[in-house]
Amino acid sequence: MRTEDVLAAVATGMWRWDNASGTVTLDHEAARLLGLPAERVDLPEAAVRSRFHPVDWNEINGVVNLAVAEGTLAEALLRVMDEDGRVLRTVRSRSKPLENVAADGRLDYQLIGTLQEVAAPQPGTTAAHPAVTGDWRRSREAFLLDAGRALAEARSTAEVLRVAASLSMPGFTPDGLAVFGVEGDRLSVIGHHGHNTGDEGPFTEMLLGTDYPAAEVVRTGRAVYLPSPEEYRRRYPAAWRLAQRFGRLSWAFVPLVVAGRTMGAWMAAFKHPVSFSPDERSVLTTVARMLAQALQRAGVAESERELSTGLQRSMMPTLGPEIPGMTVAARYVPTGGGLQVGGDWYDMIPLPGGRFALVIGDVQGHDVRAAGLMGQLRIAVRAYASEGHRPDAVLSRASRFLSGLTDSYEEDDVVSPRFATCLYVECDPRTGTLEVARAGHPDPAVRMADGTVMMRPTAGGLPLGIVADTDYPTTRFTLEPGETMMLCTDGLIETGGHDLDTGWARLRAILESEPHDEVDLEKLADLLVSAVHGPSSHHTTGPLADRREDDIAVVLLCREGPGCGCGTTLAGAVRPARRIVLTVAQAEPERIASARHQVAGLLHDWADADQVDSAVLMVSEMVTNVLVHTDGDALLVAEAAGELGSRRLRVEVADGSDELPHKRHPGEMASSGRGVLLMEMLADRWGVDPRGDGKSIWFELDERTGPTLTG
Repeated sequence: MRTEDVLAAVATGMWRWDNASGTVTLDHEAARLLGLPAERVDLPEAAVRSRFHPVDWNEINGVVNLAVAEGTLAEALLRVMDEDGRVLRTVRSRSKPLENVAADGRLDYQLIGTLQEVAAPQPGTTAAHPAVTGDWRRSREAFLLDAGRALAEARSTAEVLRVAASLSMPGFTPDGLAVFGVEGDRLSVIGHHGHNTGDEGPFTEMLLGTDYPAAEVVRTGRAVYLPSPEEYRRRYPAAWRLAQRFGRLSWAFVPLVVAGRTMGAWMAAFKHPVSFSPDERSVLTTVARMLAQALQRAGVAESERELSTGLQRSMMPTLGPEIPGMTVAARYVPTGGGLQVGGDWYDMIPLPGGRFALVIGDVQGHDVRAAGLMGQLRIAVRAYASEGHRPDAVLSRASRFLSGLTDSYEEDDVVSPRFATCLYVECDPRTGTLEVARAGHPDPAVRMADGTVMMRPTAGGLPLGIVADTDYPTTRFTLEPGETMMLCTDGLIETGGHDLDTGWARLRAILESEPHDEVDLEKLADLLVSAVHGPSSHHTTGPLADRREDDIAVVLLCREGPGCGCGTTLAGAVRPARRIVLTVAQAEPERIASARHQVAGLLHDWADADQVDSAVLMVSEMVTNVLVHTDGDALLVAEAAGELGSRRLRVEVADGSDELPHKRHPGEMASSGRGVLLMEMLADRWGVDPRGDGKSIWFELDERTGPTLTG
């Protein structure tokens, strides 16, 4: 005798549920048990689902997931329904989940098992809703674990309410939910599910003394269970007139308790009768506790977000009106912890004569005090700038101001004094002239019109607040048409375990990645922040992987011109020239090294490395001669123009002396006198141009792409 015949003789059918394809295969006995013609059939999942009670079908998912996790059989009692919604019979399903790995790597499973008719109680009571598994408590524990995980991951009150509405309780899923909060002496509806908009109206602003179940729960801290409409009408006749129109048959009002304090009530309403057995009350109470804790966490998180957002809005300025000929973009990203506020800031200050100032700074620390000091210092800097002081004077006064603030904190024995770094740039939009004063802050970077990015060295002094009376030298240079200047705090450079060198290399790659004629300043600001905090930042960690994250502030200033992408782009325009201007003062001979570095950076993609070395050597010689043989400063101007592979470099060094260089014949041991000889040997062209107030020595190099021949 076949196995199928034996199973049919004992009224047992076989079925297979393929979750991946969404099909269910039934033998003839299983089909008969489900009220279908007694023949083998393959049906879509939806067709089989329609034969079962919806509560049983929804809850079997949890049973199957638990069986998959534990490697056991999935057992369930399922009510079979006819087309009119009547229960035909109750069947017991015993099945084994088998895992399948799909072609795309996704894990799925099949259920292979049996269906057998069992005697079931009559519908109309709680007993008509049989336990979903042979062990109801196993199903309850699986549900509570899932509910706890989902509520723990909710980040806002709205998310908590969505999770609560989606909970499918084992054997008695409610179809109406409401969460009540307490505001003073009144009850408020925080959220609800299973009701229409406006249904909560009569229950809002309800006094706690009202004869309503939720109000009683908040007053007493004890749950109220109403298994029938008669019980509701008997205990709360006044409230029943409001509740009866919803057509529910059972209600549970459970207190929401956190740390011994009742913060509200949770209502679960059912369209089928529920007797609220001890097990059912235990599930409702446990869910209410988890729901209360989730609402408490969400409320605290929302308060912190609201506070941090308010602080940021009050402390971070708007960029003000549009500037003719220039475009500005800025971003601020707080560190990941605490109140999401810190000591970084930026500002844009209008000045007389159409000028304006850009300020960026970083107060030491990542706490509320750093944010408070930042707010005071930003106001002070704005006040000093508005009075008409020059950049050096603004920073000197700001340092004295911050030193006085931190000294007062120290006298009160509150905390140790703080310092701040700052970069102050005064801009003339008509000429592009920038006057920079720097207090221990990273130098600005300039993206040239052809897309080349270079750090722009500037003179600087101590961070603000360390010494009350400090001088801050200024550096003046011109932002050429089509160029973009970036100001940032060290968080943009160092976040992700980077030092100044590796962090700068990461930012330079981002700045140079955008085509030079398609730069959008807002997009570029987003790209810079994403490189540090976005998904790509996990692939660009630096050598100091344990370094703490820092706040980030970044400001971009673009002088509109051909190739910048901010203003009108000229069709068919030639490749923009690269140009640097640098002054080396008599009192700053150490800046000769900076001049060499700037020229090498200007030629970073020059085809012939030997020509780069030659240019750096000649620049060093020309600037050194000015400082040694004259009493004035050296003004260096270097420009590379033309298409890649055929460019021309022209370097000029001007000074205020009328004495012209002349060729010498130094001996073997001589330490000087070789400048003109070097120019003749290394430059393609060179010369001296007398000027009314001095002279200019210059040389030119034509880019070579082929091998260099030497005789």
